[in-house]
Amino acid sequence: MVEMSREEFEEAVGDALDLVPEGLAALIDNVVVLVEEEPSPDEPDLLGLYEGTPVTERDGWWAAGSLPDRITIYRGPTLRMCEDVQDVVDEVAVTVVHEIAHYFGIDDDRLHELGWD
Repeated sequence: MVEMSREEFEEAVGDALDLVPEGLAALIDNVVVLVEEEPSPDEPDLLGLYEGTPVTERDGWWAAGSLPDRITIYRGPTLRMCEDVQDVVDEVAVTVVHEIAHYFGIDDDRLHELGWD
């Protein structure tokens, strides 16, 4: 397990968000990115989770006062699966991209085809 403070982990998440190309980041609307320690006990190895309505499924009703979509990055499982700090940084970047892809309606099968497991 990698030792990394919550502040350092949150910085890694921020750095991963900074890697999103500006043109793509400009298309992301009404999304909050959070860091939590652990996922649900049902999925203890989950690294990230997108909760919301993907852009591809939105229609006129969505914009009328919708709560923000949520992307949650889980610190505990990420630190347990990684071997060093650089591994954490890399894994966080992949997880952030993965969850943003879900926001854009890209499912796990397509992400797998694209090499974003």
